[in-house]
Amino acid sequence: MEAAMEEISKRGLKDVSVETTGCIGMCQNEPLMDIVRPGEPRVTYGNLKPEDVPRIIADHLVNGNVVEEKVIGRPE
Repeated sequence: MEAAMEEISKRGLKDVSVETTGCIGMCQNEPLMDIVRPGEPRVTYGNLKPEDVPRIIADHLVNGNVVEEKVIGRPE
């Protein structure tokens, strides 16, 4: 979470919500991050390292390009 907060702050992103949750049944894939862009389905990223976070935020959150190799779930 710290890496996400730092990257969001560094980029000056305003309309972003970061929330901590309890177990959602995918503990084996933690740490997790969901990206939900307006009008698009949720994408869940897993098995993340702090160094993965800047790319996911830049590519997906900012530019709308899913980082496929880190995706562990999305609605069908």
